[in-house]
Amino acid sequence: MSAKNGGLNQLRVLVVGCGNIAGGFDQGRSPSDLPFTHAGAYVRDGRFNLTACVEPDDKRCSEFMAAWDVPDGFSSIDEASGAGSRFDVISICSPTDCHAYDLEMALRLKPKMIFCEKPVTASVAETQRLVTECGQLHVQLAVNYTRRWDPEILKHQADMQAGRWGQLRSVVGYYNKGISNNGSHMLDLLLPLVGSMEIVKVGKPIHDFSPNDPTVPVMLEGQQGVPVQLVCGHAEDFAIFELQLIFSQGVLVMEEGGMFWRERRVLDSEVFKGYRVLEEGARRAGGYPRAMLQAVDNIYRAIKQGDPLASTGESALAAQRLCEQIKQQAYEL
Repeated sequence: MSAKNGGLNQLRVLVVGCGNIAGGFDQGRSPSDLPFTHAGAYVRDGRFNLTACVEPDDKRCSEFMAAWDVPDGFSSIDEASGAGSRFDVISICSPTDCHAYDLEMALRLKPKMIFCEKPVTASVAETQRLVTECGQLHVQLAVNYTRRWDPEILKHQADMQAGRWGQLRSVVGYYNKGISNNGSHMLDLLLPLVGSMEIVKVGKPIHDFSPNDPTVPVMLEGQQGVPVQLVCGHAEDFAIFELQLIFSQGVLVMEEGGMFWRERRVLDSEVFKGYRVLEEGARRAGGYPRAMLQAVDNIYRAIKQGDPLASTGESALAAQRLCEQIKQQAYEL
């Protein structure tokens, strides 16, 4: 796949950091495959022009430029800033510890939109400062909590609000690889589904990712007292990101991060008279592979038409605040 350079109506894009989420996951895949990366989504959409990238690793930078037909590559965002180019969209795909500086420099370039990987920065205070600064400078900030754009999750959210599953009784989420890294995805996914949550109890931290970002089991309480439990796996064993929503009229399960869903409705037992049980249900493909295309479409329409962003700095802050509180309580054990 390569970028479609040119076109008067295309938005000019700078990608900062050229790792897997920037484009690596899509390199070598078929152009017909739905994209999982920033570059893949921009190119597939066609209304964006990948004009430059930033990557300190020369080999990785060259590979990214070749894979996506990017004309200009820089070793640092300072170098990109000094080149005098203008960009409509800047994707921040660098390591989290680099985000704060990269965002500061990106704001100096005065783009219309910054599309930042999560978490926005390593601390709530720093994220709040930069979210405020983006607002003051009238630069829109989208945060890549990808499931905010997953059409399947949006459908289930609408079904829940319409009462098609009855009352929500409880929620169990399964995750690993850090409360901020992957746990924040789970919390950000749950906030639109169950509303604001309060921490009830945290368990012993598990160090399966980063010394500064443990995986933490936690019990929370959502609106109307709905119990929410985050259960941990271990990243050295396998990747897990799954969700089980238990309703009065059935159970809805997200599997493999949203790649698949399973619905099980309530029916009368054929074995035990007077009992109601869950049907076997069927596993079907989910909408997660379409999420990145939905994200860049939302970004384009936000810039061109003023549409609201599905995932913003403010919504990302809500998840990060919870993560920081969970982490702090875990360290106190």
